[in-house]
Amino acid sequence: MAIDIIYGEHVTTGVDARETPSALWLNARDLERVTGWVHKAEGFCKGDVCIPAPASRKSDFVSGDRFNLSALAGLLGRPVVADAEHHVWCVGEAAADRKRTLTSLDAPDFTLPDLAGRMHSLSHHRGKKVFLVSWASW
Repeated sequence: MAIDIIYGEHVTTGVDARETPSALWLNARDLERVTGWVHKAEGFCKGDVCIPAPASRKSDFVSGDRFNLSALAGLLGRPVVADAEHHVWCVGEAAADRKRTLTSLDAPDFTLPDLAGRMHSLSHHRGKKVFLVSWASW
């Protein structure tokens, strides 16, 4: 079945996955394409970081040639929300990562036009003092 997956800020559409109410099973290629994680003998790896899956729960993570994205997300402390009707799964950012970002006092990058329509990104002003003004109608 074709599933759409939002993993952090990355959206992957039409993923060939098997869906159950509590699990989303991906093949190895799609697991890496969607998340950047690869399954190896030592566990799930991304770059130099490997997270071992508990041996007693191997069947929660691996079934034949498929890997459970929701179990991996749980291992990484990332929340998962699924919309079964529309076949969309969203894996959010881990609470520890959100806390680290918030306590860093660095604003996330964004790009907006000025009054003349020229685009400006916050990242172009890193290292400089920037005065941000925002407004909302609510």
